[in-house]
Amino acid sequence: MTDQSAPALKEIFNVERLQHIAAEMTAVYPTFDAKGFLKHAQAGLAQLSVMQRMARVSESLHAVIALDYPQTLKRLYALAPRLNSGFVSLFLPHFVASYGQGDFKRSMDALKYFTTFGSAEFGIRHFLLHDCQRTLAVMQTWSLDDNEHVRRLASEGSRPRLPWSFRLGEIQANPELCASILDNLKADPSLYVRKSVANHLNDITKDHPDWVLTLIEGWSLDNPHTAWIARHALRSLIKQGNTRALTIMGAGARAEVKLHGLSVTPAVINLGQRIELSFSLESTASTAQKLVVDYAIDYVKSAGHSAKKVFKLKAFTLGAGEHHRLKREQHIRELTTRKHYPGRHVVHVLVNGEKLGSAEFELRA
Repeated sequence: MTDQSAPALKEIFNVERLQHIAAEMTAVYPTFDAKGFLKHAQAGLAQLSVMQRMARVSESLHAVIALDYPQTLKRLYALAPRLNSGFVSLFLPHFVASYGQGDFKRSMDALKYFTTFGSAEFGIRHFLLHDCQRTLAVMQTWSLDDNEHVRRLASEGSRPRLPWSFRLGEIQANPELCASILDNLKADPSLYVRKSVANHLNDITKDHPDWVLTLIEGWSLDNPHTAWIARHALRSLIKQGNTRALTIMGAGARAEVKLHGLSVTPAVINLGQRIELSFSLESTASTAQKLVVDYAIDYVKSAGHSAKKVFKLKAFTLGAGEHHRLKREQHIRELTTRKHYPGRHVVHVLVNGEKLGSAEFELRA
C-alpha cells in the first residue's frame, strides 16, 4: 500500500498505542521485553504508513519474544481481548500470516479467533496466495459459522481486489473458486456480511461481468437480503448502463419520462465549493415503472480532455403520470483518487442507463 493515508489514520499506531500494546502484553506475559519491543517498534515510526506501522508491531513482537509459534499464539490469544482498538488488532493476523505458514491448522484457528476482534481479511490472503484450494476449503466452512465476523472473513478475505491488499490472481482469473462461499452468504441476515458479499461480487464484475450477471439471474430476489446484495453488487454495471444488470433490478426497459428543470448551481465555482444538481422527472407511462437514476460528471483532465465519473442517485418506482423531484449536492474538492482541473464540466442525468439531459458548471483556476 502506498502512503496515501491521512495523518489521523497513521496515528492509530502512535507511541501511546505502542505503549498500550506493550503494557497489555506484559499483563498476559510478565517476562515480556516491553523495552525492547518499544525500541524496535518506534524506530523510524514517523516515516511509516498505517499498514507499515501495523506490520512493524507484528515484527517487533516476533523480534523480542523468545518462544515458539504455538506458545507465542497462546499469549496473543490472551492479548486480543485487551486491545483498545479493533483496527489495531490487525497486527495479530499479520503475525499469523508472517510466522505461521508452516502450521496451517493452528494458523487457520488463530485467524478465525482473531477476526472476531477486528478482521483477519489481510492475513488470510497470504495463505490463499500460497495454498489457495486448501485455504478456500476452510473458508467455505467459515461461511456457515454462527459468528458474523467469521462469515464475513470468508467473503472479504477472498475478494479478488480487496483494497489495501494485493490481488488474488487465481481467484481473479476463476471466480468459480468462491462460488460456494458466495452462495452460502447470499441471504445472510447480517448487513456486515452482506456488504462484503456485494463488494466481492462487484470486484468480480471488473473482470467477469457475465459470470456475476448469470449468478444473480439464478437467485430469487424475493428475499430482501438477497435483493440488497444484488443491487449493491451490480452498482458498477448499472452505472455503465448494462442492460442485463438494469433488467435484474427491474429497470431494463427504456424509461417513459420527461426531464424538467435541470440545473446545476452555482454556474461558476472555486475548488472546494459545492454544486447542487436538481431536476424533476414526469412519467409519461400508463403504468408504474421502476427507475434507476444516476448522474455523471465529465471531469476536465490535465491534458484538456474529459473523463466521465458516474454517481448513483436514486432507484424508485414512479407511478403513472407522477412527478418526482430530485436534488443532490456534490463537493468539488481534491481527493487522493481525483485531481481537479479548471474548465467547463458537464453533468449528465442518466435514467435506466439512458442520458436524458445535461447541464454544466465552470471550475475556476
